[in-house]
Amino acid sequence: MQPARPSDLEPWIEVRFDRAGGPGGQNVNKVNTRVTLVFDFQACALLTDAERTRIGRRLAGRLTHDGRLRVVAQQERSQRANRARAAARLLELLAAAVRVPRTRRATRPTVASQRRRLAAKKRRGEIKRERQPRRRRDE
Repeated sequence: MQPARPSDLEPWIEVRFDRAGGPGGQNVNKVNTRVTLVFDFQACALLTDAERTRIGRRLAGRLTHDGRLRVVAQQERSQRANRARAAARLLELLAAAVRVPRTRRATRPTVASQRRRLAAKKRRGEIKRERQPRRRRDE
């Protein structure tokens, strides 16, 4: 999935506006500047089944009760800026969620690193041994 613009996802996005807290001066209690984007990724034709599954699993905390992805932006004072911020955040979340992580290959420490580790342990043991008082043989 590589939508270049939020407009590619427009048919599956529902946009809602609410009153937001925070900065805004006299407008804060009058203007609906908070933007909530609700993306129905299950119905989106641009996504494969594997990508839908990955989004559902990785973004489970952001899903609504009916399984749609919710993104909210209210940092800016204007509705337009918050809408752009929410759309950008939606694209970032989707890109991160559909990215397939690299599989981990098991590796072994090199022989030289094992030798260095054992030599360091031996040095440390000698330092600790030197701290202890010497015992006499006749005791």
